[in-house]
Amino acid sequence: MNHHTLLTLAASDEKEIILIGGIVIALVAIIFSFVRSMVLGTAREHSRREIAAYVAEGTMTAEEGERLIKAGNPPPDE
Repeated sequence: MNHHTLLTLAASDEKEIILIGGIVIALVAIIFSFVRSMVLGTAREHSRREIAAYVAEGTMTAEEGERLIKAGNPPPDE
């Protein structure tokens, strides 16, 4: 092998490594985003159930519970 062939192989390997690294980073970001949304959804549902339990036992009124549930939701787009 001559010097030119070795440089071409090294450049090709570098591009592949960068491409694979970019793909891995994108996949990790997607997975973390999915896990984050699952955790947030679970926490939101847990809070809703807790509020419903307080309303059912009479510790808070239905209006207070509704206000708390709406406070955690983003405002609707107009």
